Amino acid sequence: MTAQKLVQGVVRLILLSSLLLLCACQSQKPKSVSSTPPRNSAAQVKIEGDGIRLKSSTGEFFFDSSGYLAASLLQDGSLLTLDEANGNSGQEVVVDGRKVTDFVFDLSRAQISDASGKLGVGKHVQIHASSKISGLAETIDLEVYDDFPGMAILSSTFHNNTDHEISVERVNLQEHRFNAATQDAQVAPNNMWAFFGSSLQWGKDEVIQIPPKFSQENPFSVPIAVDGDAGGAGGGIPVVAFWTRNVGEAIGHMETLPLTLSIPVETTADHRIAASVTFPTEQRLKSGETYATPRTFVAVYAGDYYEPLKQWSKALDREGLGQPTSNSEDYAVSWCSWGYRNNITPKQMLEVIPTLKELGIHWATLDDGWYNNYGDWQARADTFPGDAVQRLVRQFHDQGIKAQIWWLPLAVEDGQYGEPGRKFTTSEVLKQHPDWLILDRDGKTARFTRNLAVLCPAVPEVQAYYKQLTEKFIRDWDFDGHKLDNIFAMPRCFNPKHHHKSPDDSVRAMGDVYKLIFETTRALKPNSVTQSCPCGTPPSLAWFRYMDQAVTADPISSLQVRRRIKMYKALLGPKAAVFGDHVELTRIIDPNTHKAQQLGIDFASTLGTGGVPGTKFTLDNYHSQFPYIALTPEKEAYWKKWIALYNDNMLSQGEFRDLYTFGYDVPEAYAIEKDGKMFYAFYNTPDSPSLGASTNSRRTWQGKIELRGLRDGNYKIVDYVNNKEIGSAQGPIAVLNVKFEDSLLLVAVPTDH
Repeated sequence: MTAQKLVQGVVRLILLSSLLLLCACQSQKPKSVSSTPPRNSAAQVKIEGDGIRLKSSTGEFFFDSSGYLAASLLQDGSLLTLDEANGNSGQEVVVDGRKVTDFVFDLSRAQISDASGKLGVGKHVQIHASSKISGLAETIDLEVYDDFPGMAILSSTFHNNTDHEISVERVNLQEHRFNAATQDAQVAPNNMWAFFGSSLQWGKDEVIQIPPKFSQENPFSVPIAVDGDAGGAGGGIPVVAFWTRNVGEAIGHMETLPLTLSIPVETTADHRIAASVTFPTEQRLKSGETYATPRTFVAVYAGDYYEPLKQWSKALDREGLGQPTSNSEDYAVSWCSWGYRNNITPKQMLEVIPTLKELGIHWATLDDGWYNNYGDWQARADTFPGDAVQRLVRQFHDQGIKAQIWWLPLAVEDGQYGEPGRKFTTSEVLKQHPDWLILDRDGKTARFTRNLAVLCPAVPEVQAYYKQLTEKFIRDWDFDGHKLDNIFAMPRCFNPKHHHKSPDDSVRAMGDVYKLIFETTRALKPNSVTQSCPCGTPPSLAWFRYMDQAVTADPISSLQVRRRIKMYKALLGPKAAVFGDHVELTRIIDPNTHKAQQLGIDFASTLGTGGVPGTKFTLDNYHSQFPYIALTPEKEAYWKKWIALYNDNMLSQGEFRDLYTFGYDVPEAYAIEKDGKMFYAFYNTPDSPSLGASTNSRRTWQGKIELRGLRDGNYKIVDYVNNKEIGSAQGPIAVLNVKFEDSLLLVAVPTDH
């Protein structure tokens, strides 16, 4: 049977299944409607002389006469904010190449009503505005919900009231000026920390302290060229957050689909931080037509980036973008063949089995390089001839080890470009289906990661093809899961043969393919593990719900491992399985260069934060070929100790507790609650320690630490890495004097019975 017939068969099956499901849904009896009346919102709205004030249980939001929406946190009877409006506008609209600055907001006649829906109950305010210069009328919708009291949701609709066509080229909403000195007059206005959800460059820090001079565009859901790779980054989580010791604010969009927009951030001449949510609308409105923006939000909170990401994720869950449940295999330690690079052989894979069993590892990944080309995903004839891949999987299974397979959905070779040692060919699937390609605005082949061509995920036959490939890997080849890698943004598709309603159809459909892979795999093997890696960057809204195991994604330091695990615990839940990636990546000399030396041994950064450890060691007899990651006898003993610690405690299955604020609590600290105990991790360095290193005062921390989140009662405090009791304490907060190098991992064990 040809690939084309297989695809056609799968398409028919999908359509038939959808029809049967529709019929079944129509035949169901309607559900009885609850007679319980909806509860009233606790939020309050008041129209004042200079603006509209919305009060929730935890904060206030003030929309002033310039359209600026300021957020304040209610804490101990005081209102805390980073906003400094000072007459600045809260929006910017560009029409026919000109900024429109004359919008007048009719606040006195704002309409106030109750709001109810997926986000619960709340208050809705509708405000009308108009611009004489542009002829635009604007309707602003502002909402606050009881279940999300720290968040205000804002959107705008623009109506062309002129008798001619106009071009609305750009709309900025949620324009803010943040000033850290509003909370502490002794600090500079820019003296705050920030989180950027944008995917910009492999290895770039997503958490930074804002310097006096700073500018970053933060585009989302568009491919970004990096070092000659047309799609070397892109995607992202559309949230940018800022915080000081006492208060933080975040802005972003609230839609469940990836949208093409940006959240530019820059320091101003007076050292304030300017930020907004920017939509490149490119809308031509005829007389009487309208343009409606997506929903945006501002959130106010205490703590660091964890809290706004958690609230944003919870809101998306309510909107229908639910979180998958985990299975026990999601938390298993794994080994990956990437240490042998992309010329891995069956012999090298099988040689490692005894060491894996000795270390307590029962997952192995066949990584990049096993295939003939991107797109067809057949085994390489030179290294995996015949059914070598299937035999390899059987041999791993015979030894009690599960196997993942590396691949890159939607990418395809078209004979252009190449990679070290190999020029790209033309994939058979592309020869058979050239019309499946994404084309750019000029009708040329669009480029994806690694400068590959890309199949359009909005085409039903393309989706069917990836369902077929998934079934081949999981059902026919018997793999137990996937490592999906280099996952960045889809290019917009202008291929006229696809009949898209919008070029953004391809951007939004990317998640459909990843959802299909995930759900097909789960249906075939409920305890499978699908791992998704946006190499070196935050994940994408398009697919971050469709995986079993998130990945810290090629970190270049221990610090990135810890901060990204915290990011994913916020986005996916406090018990989410987050792969800390290969421990060797926790210390890299000359990262992202051909001279890179991967010297990391820092299991503590993954274990203590609730992550899942992994490794990519080669056997020691390959030491001359892979000197930095070969598993020497000294390293093997160290690996065995830490993997046993992980397997004995399984903190990744515990509940991550957001008790410490990054940037302000020193030393850097994390807490996990599990089995009635509280586990704590303290860190004093951004990089991995070294084996056999002598005492280094620069890596030593001495002073008081706080053990937060304890219940009332007595505890014994144990350094569980060294199996040493270091004292006793009483809840709810215990203070200890300690001295440690690099990291200190403790457990507080209740002693009251």
